[in-house]
Amino acid sequence: MLTKLFVALIVLWSLTGSAIAGPDEDAVRDLLHSTFDKPDAKLVVEPVVATAGYAIAGWTQGEMGGRALLRNKHGRWTIILCAGDGIRSAEALRHAGIAPDVANELAQALAKAEQSIPADRLAMFARFEGLLRMDEAGNHPPIHDTQH
Repeated sequence: MLTKLFVALIVLWSLTGSAIAGPDEDAVRDLLHSTFDKPDAKLVVEPVVATAGYAIAGWTQGEMGGRALLRNKHGRWTIILCAGDGIRSAEALRHAGIAPDVANELAQALAKAEQSIPADRLAMFARFEGLLRMDEAGNHPPIHDTQH
């Protein structure tokens, strides 16, 4: 009887393990909500993966979506860049300045976390085109209109 209970608890833990947030994941969600929530368009942030001072968060807001890459510097999370599918691979993360071992771990964690995300939501993450770098304050540089 005790063995069956133990096995059931392990199965339950493995099924919910990715849904249990740690302090880094909660801090990332809080930052994204405080930065981008609007009264008429709340941000949905899921999944969030974090390792070695870096995090990637998938987000949707209305009909738009994307992924944010964040860094924890001196105990404070900041957004490094926003992108769509462009930051899913370890290679892309290395190009963003993340050490190879951390980039590999982060990309693997993201791939695992996104397995439980519905396909229509994943498609929304891909809607964000290009890479938008953010400054230390979490702002992006002005986008200039090239059409005059």
